[in-house]
Amino acid sequence: MTIIPLSEGSFTIDKTKVFVPFDTTKEELNSRPIGSLLVEIQPFLIITAKDVILIDTGLGYNMSNGVPQIYYNLEKAGYNPSQITKVLMSHLHKDHAGGITTRNYNTGEQFIAFPYASYYVQRREFEFAMGIGSASYVQEDIAILEEFSKVVWLNEDQGIIDGYIQYQLTGAHSKYHQVFTITEGNETVFFGGDDAPQLQQMKSRFVAKYDFDGKKCMELRKQWWEEGKEKGWKYLFYHDISSPVFNHST
Repeated sequence: MTIIPLSEGSFTIDKTKVFVPFDTTKEELNSRPIGSLLVEIQPFLIITAKDVILIDTGLGYNMSNGVPQIYYNLEKAGYNPSQITKVLMSHLHKDHAGGITTRNYNTGEQFIAFPYASYYVQRREFEFAMGIGSASYVQEDIAILEEFSKVVWLNEDQGIIDGYIQYQLTGAHSKYHQVFTITEGNETVFFGGDDAPQLQQMKSRFVAKYDFDGKKCMELRKQWWEEGKEKGWKYLFYHDISSPVFNHST
């Protein structure tokens, strides 16, 4: 497998749930409001023998010229957005799901960002996101999924996609959060979404207040860290500034 992090940059986020760009070369975290977290936003491109997979879709921001940033990042990596065959969604918080759709720069018309891909979305997460008012979800970014014919709704707590991608509903970071394990040959890649967003969190035991079930997150991270060490997994960390990919076999 080939793994390409598609970084959208560093941001801080506080209780307002607003993502504010942060320049790590010039700024200090203590200049931001108390309680601010420093995070990277980076979907992942995974190329396998069968597929060109996108895991989560980023913030959905556009460049100054109107081109979606995720399109720009894909093309910089040598891939056209039309080549994406599968989009795997861990959950639908706005920093992971903003790029599900994009807007025409001139007309403002909204459309699905990857029309040739199958989107794999946990049905209960979608219904929860559309049924509540929350600063973490932007309903207008995800509502189009209900009409898109290539959405594969995942209704079970766990299952297998196309024979080699495993999903597991955890309900840890968000109520219906899910994680993915992709296995091809002797190689296994694990994406824990916001249950396991940064390398340092895998190595320390703590309960985060921003998680739906912080204790469950903590226990799952311990479990995944030990299993990955035994089996030589590669981990993908969506919010890690310095270690987006970590190989536990080295």
